[in-house]
Amino acid sequence: MVCETGHIALYYIPRDDADMDLMTRTDRRTRCPFKGHASYYTLAADGRAEENAVWSYETPYDEFAALAGWLGFAWDRMDRWYEEDEEVFVHARDPFVRVDILESGRPVEVIVGGETVARTARARFLFETGLPPRYYIPREDVKAAALLPSDRVTGCPYKGRARHHHLRAGGATVENAVWFYPEPLDEARRIAGYLCFYPGKVDAILVDGKPARDGARIAGRPAQP
Repeated sequence: MVCETGHIALYYIPRDDADMDLMTRTDRRTRCPFKGHASYYTLAADGRAEENAVWSYETPYDEFAALAGWLGFAWDRMDRWYEEDEEVFVHARDPFVRVDILESGRPVEVIVGGETVARTARARFLFETGLPPRYYIPREDVKAAALLPSDRVTGCPYKGRARHHHLRAGGATVENAVWFYPEPLDEARRIAGYLCFYPGKVDAILVDGKPARDGARIAGRPAQP
């Protein structure tokens, strides 16, 4: 695994562990100021070809000499990724990312279209490295009539697959304004079924009666940009 500042973590695979019969070298070359020049391969399998989906640093700079000849794969060009026997979503799990979920008795309120659609004193606050705090609310504390079904599904490498709801409030409908994890990964199982609201799609999220600002210092977490 390679972790670079400003980039998501990436897996590199030893060439001996890859089926090179499925790969064809192309003319594409790129340069990284830290690793050196990369060569590319088209990956073809089961009647499908992904052009330049694989790359390799054949003679990397000294700082990355351990990568020589290993293969990197474009994450979104592959069908599935696994760590051991567990599927990983979106990108590799960064060993420097931590997720904490805390019970809180602070009152949390969500306002949309001038209407309070959620109010609770049973929220679970989720703190994830590099992201602002998120406030997960029990479904019972959200107005059921405000929630509309959505087909949108997204993924998180640390929490799993999220489903969404549209919100109907104040005479308007806000698309995909709410997300929840029906069956989160073990590390995030405490938010199973709880609802979270996109700050940019609601009028306000209030904690202790005050606007919850993205990046606010809460529960000892440093402010985020």
